[in-house]
Amino acid sequence: MTDLNTIAQNYITAWNESDAARRQALLEVTFTEDVSYRDPIMQGDGHEGVAALIDGVQQRFAGFRFSLKGQPDGFADTIRFSWNLGPEGTESVIEGTDIGVIENGRLKSITGFLDKVPAQ
Repeated sequence: MTDLNTIAQNYITAWNESDAARRQALLEVTFTEDVSYRDPIMQGDGHEGVAALIDGVQQRFAGFRFSLKGQPDGFADTIRFSWNLGPEGTESVIEGTDIGVIENGRLKSITGFLDKVPAQ
């Protein structure tokens, strides 16, 4: 049985990791090599593509941290979980929900939805 909590927590941990070597190890544990990530504003494929997305988010939102919002759920090969992004110890600035397809305990694809974004 796939542990949805572990998959979601590994995902959040990877997005928060600023050290490239440690992040690479997390990407290998969390995502299949051919992972596909899509949300309304960005997309990336494979470990290199996801690493580039993480780098971009960390640069744009320096000092912000991701955290899980609620409990992940899912069925069959699908996981759904929500997350917060903002400075630690304050209300989140951005919130989202991600839907993932799991293959052999790792995420093969992620489709992200932005539930809360700052006014432009």
